[in-house]
Order: sequence, then structure tokens, then C-alpha cells
Amino acid sequence: MRPVTLAAAVLVALSSAASAEETAQQSTQALLPEITAWRRDLHEHPELSNRELRTSKFVATELKKLGYTVRTGIAKTGVTGTIKFGKPGPKLAIRADMDALPVTEDVDLPFKSIAKGEYAGKTVGVMHACGHDTHMAMTLGVAEALAKRKSELSGEVMFIFQPAEEGAPPGEEGGAPLMVKDGVFKDFKPDAVIGMHVLSMLNVGQVSVREGGAMASSDTFRIVVHGRQSHGATPWKGIDPIVTAAQIVTDAQAIVSRQLDLNRNPAVVTFGILNGGQRFNIVPDSAELQGTVRAFDEDMRQQALASLKNFAEHVAAANGATVETQIPLGESNPVNNNDPALTARVRASLEKALGKEHVVEPQRWTAAEDFPHLGIGAHAPSVYFFVGSTAPGTDPATAPSNHSPKFFLDEAALPVGTEAMLQAALDFLGYQ
Repeated sequence: MRPVTLAAAVLVALSSAASAEETAQQSTQALLPEITAWRRDLHEHPELSNRELRTSKFVATELKKLGYTVRTGIAKTGVTGTIKFGKPGPKLAIRADMDALPVTEDVDLPFKSIAKGEYAGKTVGVMHACGHDTHMAMTLGVAEALAKRKSELSGEVMFIFQPAEEGAPPGEEGGAPLMVKDGVFKDFKPDAVIGMHVLSMLNVGQVSVREGGAMASSDTFRIVVHGRQSHGATPWKGIDPIVTAAQIVTDAQAIVSRQLDLNRNPAVVTFGILNGGQRFNIVPDSAELQGTVRAFDEDMRQQALASLKNFAEHVAAANGATVETQIPLGESNPVNNNDPALTARVRASLEKALGKEHVVEPQRWTAAEDFPHLGIGAHAPSVYFFVGSTAPGTDPATAPSNHSPKFFLDEAALPVGTEAMLQAALDFLGYQ
């Protein structure tokens, strides 16, 4: 673990001199011990999606200390904090996610998580393997820095601490869609929504932002193939759902390779679950498939989902089986479409804070986020940027990825992300 003094040195090296920039830098420097302490506490006490009880209480307590008007219980455990500044002006929403993952931490830290939780009926380890602990800590730092400038700023800000970004447990609602449904923007209509995420694929000191479709839409699906049970020695007496399911998996690869126009945009159809059978010599009654579809174009997304249903039904019919399809299954996430004009404004702020050479434009990424639901729900432009978390000198391509039990965040990322978001907020809220 790199000490806070090194984190401060990295921040100084990244920052250039002009009074407004140094003000954001100096605020971050002053708050860094507190931000680091918040991060370590939250990292040591992670909680799974829709179970963020201690976490939401922690966040609400800190926001109240800073003078924010706090709402709790939105989308089960979500928290918002709002504050009105000294002069009239725009309204800005800033989002941080709160939930951890069912992952057992394999990193030797003095604040390593040893928490346990229940996921899919099993007792599991719980870890902030995606960095949401840092999002909360950095965002609380930004909230404190803005509160200290209450009389100098224009407009209002709402900080959104969102549960269940990783997805609600089966059978439950959660995340950004439920926050919108529960009225997170009922009394606060933002003019923009901004979010950030730490990323192992970038070194500390780098941030990345891309206008347009930066992250893909995501849909999950479930296909159950119904056959007829028979002895494995006489399969002709039954209808084999496993063979049928395997054919669906194989034939569905033609959706991307032969049916979608990949000159327009990339797309992905992935099967992640194939369950069927209880014994080696029995053809079972049924087999289940689950997977995901990713796209950057709505027409291509709809075409892929329709084709998947078509393949499943026709392959099953050809084998004498039937299928039950849920395509899509549950809540879907739209394309993370960074508004061009807002992206340009935020990129300028990031370059002001960190230096133009430290702000990069990433490739499109077929990972997905529920963050776009907030912009859509607010009818406001949104932008989402990434903050490098891998130590300088380490090749990010070799670093354990987000969601890995070995995911390790160099704490020198904390001042970088805090200053980046703070500068974006200050510029949007008219700080001179």
C-alpha cells in the first residue's frame, strides 16, 4: 500500500498552476486523510446489493455533518444529499455506487474485508472488488469541498449514493432504475448528471472519457428447453434437451457473425449458464441456458434479441422439444451514451485539473452500467468517466481486473479522482 504522502506527491505532479486549479488541488490535499480513512472503513465493511445498511447509514451521517439535506430509503438503501448554494444557477447531480460483490478478498491489506454475506442461497465472502468504496469516499470529499464554498457557488447539487449497481438479487428490484422509480428526481430536476468509476485498465494519474456510446447496453436472457426424459441407453425414447440446448448455443453464434452489420457497431451474444440433468445415464426433462446480449445500437440490440428467440424456438422445434424464453430477463441497461456537449465541458475540467496529457479517450467498452438510467430518468444529459487505479510502473494489462479477488487499488488514485470530479463540479456550478 502506497502511503498518503506519495499520493499527495502524485497529485502535485499532475496539477498545473493557475489559481482556480490550485484551489481544487488544495481542497483535495486538505481532505485526503479524511477521504483515505473513509475509503478504508468502507472497504473493510462491504455489503452486497440491496443490503447496504451500514454503508447507507455511514454515508447519511457524513452528509448530515456537512450540512446537506439528506433522504434515505430510496431504492431500499439509497441516499441523497442536496444543498443550495449562495447564488442562483444550474442543478448538478453526482452519483456514486455503494454495493460490493460476492467475492472473497485475496489481497493482504490491514483493512482487508473478512465480511460474509448470503448470495444465491450460499454464504459467500464480500469484497469491494469493483472499487465502489473509493467512489463513495471520493464523492464525500467532493461534497465536503463544495459545502465549504456554499456562499461562493451558484445553483444546487445533489449527491446520489446508489445501491445495487451490480444488480439486485434474483426476484428483487434495485439500482438506478428503482431510484428513478422511487422518485429520486421528484423534487430535484438536474441539468446534468455526472459519475465516475475507478478502473484497473488505467494507471493512476490517467482519466478517460469518451463522448457518445462509451459502454454497451446489456440484456440478460433465460431459455428453458423442455424435452422428454428417457434412459441414457435409449435416447430415442425421449427428447434430449441437452443436445437441443447445445445446438441453440452453437447456432446462435451466427447472430453476431452472420446477421448483424458489424460495420455499424460491435455486439456480443454470450451464454454463461448451461444447466441440465442430474445423472450421467439419464436424459433429463429440461435444460436451462442463461446469458447476455451487448450492443451499442438500439436497432442491432432489438435484432439480436429477436434472432435469439427465433433460433431457440426453431432449433427446439426441429428436435421435437419446446422452449420457454425470457428475452430479455429482468431489467436491462441502455447504452451509456455520454452527451457530446457535456462531455466536452467535463473533459475541459479534467484537463484543467490534471493536465491534458493525463486525459485519454478510451475505446468503446462492451461492459455495461446502470448509470444511464439516471440521466434518462432525469431527462438530463449525462457523462461518465474513468479514473486509473493501477500503480504507475505496472502494466494495466497484467493487473488484476475489477471484480477479481486480487483487485488492488493504489490509493494514489484517490486524490486524482477527487480533484477531477471536484473541478468538473466547480466549473459547472460557476466557481471563479
